[in-house]
Amino acid sequence: MKLSQKLSILADAAKYDASCASSGTTKRDSRRGGIGSTTGAGICHSYTPDGRCVSLLKILLTNVCVYDCLYCINRASSGVQRARFTPEEVVQLTLDFYRRNYIEGLFLSSGIIRNADYTMEQVVRVARTLRVAHGFKGYIHLKTIPEASPELIAEAGRWADRISINVELPTQADLEKLAPEKNLGRIEKSMSVIKARIDQSKAERRESPKAPGFAPAGQSTQMIIGATPAKDSAILERASKLYREQKLRRVYYSAFSPIPDASSDLPLIAPPLVREHRLYQADWLLRFYVFEVGELTTQAEPNLPLGIDPKLAWALRHRERFPVNLNKAPRELLLRVPGLGVRNVDRMLRIRRWHALRLADLTVLRVPLKKMMPFIVVADHSPHLLEKDATMRAFTPPARQLDLFATAPASVESGEF
Repeated sequence: MKLSQKLSILADAAKYDASCASSGTTKRDSRRGGIGSTTGAGICHSYTPDGRCVSLLKILLTNVCVYDCLYCINRASSGVQRARFTPEEVVQLTLDFYRRNYIEGLFLSSGIIRNADYTMEQVVRVARTLRVAHGFKGYIHLKTIPEASPELIAEAGRWADRISINVELPTQADLEKLAPEKNLGRIEKSMSVIKARIDQSKAERRESPKAPGFAPAGQSTQMIIGATPAKDSAILERASKLYREQKLRRVYYSAFSPIPDASSDLPLIAPPLVREHRLYQADWLLRFYVFEVGELTTQAEPNLPLGIDPKLAWALRHRERFPVNLNKAPRELLLRVPGLGVRNVDRMLRIRRWHALRLADLTVLRVPLKKMMPFIVVADHSPHLLEKDATMRAFTPPARQLDLFATAPASVESGEF
């Protein structure tokens, strides 16, 4: 099979893994020779604040896999076309794409060939060859396999900027149903090994900057949303536990996509993409806004509302805490105001040291005033007390999008308004 055909198959097969974004890597010294570069903030599969798109070569080493995870297009029982790169081919592709300025790094994952250790050896070989034989200084993200030996995972962290192990599903019961070869306990044990090595590396580098690094951009994981009946509360509980115990940099959420010849255990349709978006918003609140899972979801409502964002939903459930006086409230309460982000909260704290905040100050800060007005008090504004239902109607989008080409009523056609 031609290399171009392999690339077409294995790049397409890699698109289902959402955990390829990156941030927080260290800047490798390229003054000593070698090719490639990366900034202190790392590179990611996204757009930078100045509008530049930075990208990774995102491929699988192979889509051949001995596992039969029912949600995976590359499962052993799938009839998809198979392909496999050699480590040397991946190295050459990465260098060629970089020299053409198509990419700034590599994201490499793989199906399980033979066994976990054999597969991990091939993945590590790619990273080691790029770093040692070619002096590649760009970003490398390696997907590791929980069942691989700790020695191989340790070597992966030596050459990669970020490593990740996918949890895939939020509970062990879900894994037993859809991915019986995987075990949540083994996955978290491997994560703990990685966390210990990262902590050790940081301690060594504090003592000596010349000490070798280990996955300086940390580790991440991915969970598939909608393949099982798991509620948002269970998904967020798992993510919160991973952030707290494993110190993950990111948990990525990927909406389940129906696949050909799917098992009857899988849903027939994909979940709404807005559910994935709401989970990312809730994840942000857990990480940076000091929210707890029990505040964002409840026993009565275990799923996040799709019509409004999680912070606004929380505010509407706790109307007794509002309105908040922006000139007197502490930082942790300001962070709970719908429409206020961390950066603007910190700006407000600085401004109010010199004068009382007014609506004109909020306009300069470009905050979403329409969203905030019912929840705040400033020097020249005090809101009317709105009932929950009225506030919900004000912020909830229409249930049905209007049709641009719908037939107009007779009164409109005749000019009667």
